[in-house]
Amino acid sequence: MIKRRLLPELIKHLKEKEISLIVGPRQAGKTTLMKLLMHELAKQNQPSLMLNLDIEEDKKYFDSQEHLLRKIRLELGNQGYVFVDEIQRKENAGLFLKGLYDMDLPYHWMVSGSGSLELKEKIHESLAGRKRVFELSTLSWEEWVEYRTSYRFEQNLGEFMELEATKTKALLEEYLSFGGFPRIVLEQELSEKRKIMSELYESYLLKDLVELLGIQKTEEFTGLARLMASQLGKMVNKQELSSTLGLHIHTINHYLWYMEKTFYIEKVTPFYRNIRKEICKAPVYYFSDLGMRNFALGLFGSSAPLLSDGFLFQNFVFHRLKDWVRDTSWQIHYWRTTNKAEVDFVVDQGIEITPVEVKYQNLLKPNPGRSLLSFLAQYQPKKAYIVHLGKEMRRMEGNTELVFLPFYRLIPASME
Repeated sequence: MIKRRLLPELIKHLKEKEISLIVGPRQAGKTTLMKLLMHELAKQNQPSLMLNLDIEEDKKYFDSQEHLLRKIRLELGNQGYVFVDEIQRKENAGLFLKGLYDMDLPYHWMVSGSGSLELKEKIHESLAGRKRVFELSTLSWEEWVEYRTSYRFEQNLGEFMELEATKTKALLEEYLSFGGFPRIVLEQELSEKRKIMSELYESYLLKDLVELLGIQKTEEFTGLARLMASQLGKMVNKQELSSTLGLHIHTINHYLWYMEKTFYIEKVTPFYRNIRKEICKAPVYYFSDLGMRNFALGLFGSSAPLLSDGFLFQNFVFHRLKDWVRDTSWQIHYWRTTNKAEVDFVVDQGIEITPVEVKYQNLLKPNPGRSLLSFLAQYQPKKAYIVHLGKEMRRMEGNTELVFLPFYRLIPASME
């Protein structure tokens, strides 16, 4: 069993009146997480009911609110916990749940669904003020390492990674290659991993496309998906994408928006103060799961091309920074100038800004690159981070403290 760090938060929220809404990509582990929650409730002698809208026998109860409530009362009586999986299958799901919530029933609702357009947009709008959203991604770096080390170092994971540098580097390369889909992680055989990823990839590109966008010819969309995989971490010119694929620019924008909403890619916009000298429009995209990205390029499970791919490591760091800014109003940007100076990430904290440069190498001396020095001279932040494969080092550059941080220490507590 893979332990998920979201589980304690969900257990705590079971006491609240708000609907617990779990969103995330297909096969990230939402159903498994809900079953674990039901197991926890069973240990406390609390009644619960699971209904899955992917199952026809369960789906029939959602033809009306009254029909569903009759089923719930029959199973749970006058109180309990109702788990609804794959809620995006229900038409007008947001309004349906809003009506149930507003009846002030003695049940806590735990609802999950894949990141479809219906789920991400209409449900959120209808349930404003009535739900709390929990996003479940594929396995994070910590979850993955804890599982791969059989939870022997669960309480001192940082100590393990510092003392076992060689093993940690090998684990990093494996994680960069395969990503964090639970089914991929649990499977031992490479051939089976590839079959599972192929199934996940085809399900995303074909099933979701047909059901949600009504696209019958998927070649254009799959071409864009592969092209985005090849441009990982690079500035994207949508006009060039349009010319390369022979698609209208509006179609490119629509498809990219869809990819974001379904947890395939994530957009990072530029940080700028001077529109004459700094890039202010072109976005950069990263992948929600590296295994999916590698599969799109035919590199899944192949280690040789990955070892020199600094953009994969950059994508890894982006995920770590997302953990840092979670539950804040902070934003992650990148910085480029017309003179081609660049900083991989700039965390905009409102009053403060923090640049983060990424180096997929073991730096032996605390020497920042010319681009970072240019950023420091212009913005003079209090701190700047250089994430690399080596040890921690520190030095002052003017009024800025430069922190050369080992990648495994890139966690919120390390960046206070």
